[in-house]
Amino acid sequence: MLPESIVEIFAANFESTPRLFFSPGRINLIGEHIDYNDGFVMPAAVDKGIWFAVAPNNTNVVNFYSVDLKEEYSTPLSVIAPVEGWQNYLLGVIDQIQKRELAIGGFDCAFGGNLPVGAGLSSSAAVECGLLFALNEIFGLHLLRPTMATMAQKAEHTFPQVMCGIMDQFASLMGKLDNVVLLDCTSLDYKYLPLKLENYSLVLINTKVSHSLASGEYNVRRQQCQEGLQFLQSKLPAAKSFRDIKPAEVEKYKGEMDPVIYNRCLYVTQEIQRTQKAAIHLENNELEEFGKLMFETHKGLSELYEVSCKELDFLADKARQHPSFIGSRVMGGGFGGCTINLVKKEDWTSVVKELTDAYKQEFGIDAEVYEVATSDGTYEAVQA
Repeated sequence: MLPESIVEIFAANFESTPRLFFSPGRINLIGEHIDYNDGFVMPAAVDKGIWFAVAPNNTNVVNFYSVDLKEEYSTPLSVIAPVEGWQNYLLGVIDQIQKRELAIGGFDCAFGGNLPVGAGLSSSAAVECGLLFALNEIFGLHLLRPTMATMAQKAEHTFPQVMCGIMDQFASLMGKLDNVVLLDCTSLDYKYLPLKLENYSLVLINTKVSHSLASGEYNVRRQQCQEGLQFLQSKLPAAKSFRDIKPAEVEKYKGEMDPVIYNRCLYVTQEIQRTQKAAIHLENNELEEFGKLMFETHKGLSELYEVSCKELDFLADKARQHPSFIGSRVMGGGFGGCTINLVKKEDWTSVVKELTDAYKQEFGIDAEVYEVATSDGTYEAVQA
């Protein structure tokens, strides 16, 4: 969906003159399942996302038009409440603005984008952050980007009732071209690290599968980690969180731990260390060393954290065997979705086709492939 199309569709549905905004999706290079375990993550905003055309309409009514779904929705500002469907991601944002007693008027909004469905690029965060950023600019709310990230997260918790971490919204708003964000999920301290791809491409391969285990198993993993942390803290009273515990200390108590709980804790402590090592490699522009850590992360997610599946393992294993791939792993919650890959730029189309052809032969599924690049965080676009 091109921005010009969004503006044209806005004009066909509304009489006001809009301003145009772009809100990106995100990838996470390393630090998976660590945001809720007090660790570090390394997301980046990407060049695929959601476009918003928004204008005040001098009424007390908000009007939305979803270009992708070809559906519209209107409601008075005085009646903002959860409903069934996509509207919740937008209404939750308005609710957060109202809870802060910030003044906005009625507005018209058309939105749509090019984030592939089910690929784990966080379209929900892009929608929340895009609308909030647009309203912040149009109505002069004077909100800072980190504040908007926490408001967008809260919007998702309250109206759609998805208990997400902060990473998606933070990356969508705080992204920076040619950089990733090293984010401390406890303090929200962050710093930018250069991502100089040069001879490599970032490629996502979508398995096109989504196993029903994902949502329930996510909550199980959280509970297992909490149980493991409590045990380790009984042995290591100075440890406030997993970041204070080394993998060797987890291994020391293996005989006293349930084997599954042990595996979860070992993965988390290893991944926290890996993410910190990965930051050093990026600062030194050591992409091949960074890629090796991605392979290690996939192995941990598959064998210790057990959130992979046979389709993801197949793609990651094939990538590991191919000299053009310097890194590959499952990205996101797991049990389906995408692998994220670092591939040599000069031949990525041919080698990825080789991989997806093998995948089709094995599973009878046509995997989808997307090359992505980094992007700045949510911004207002200059219209021609």
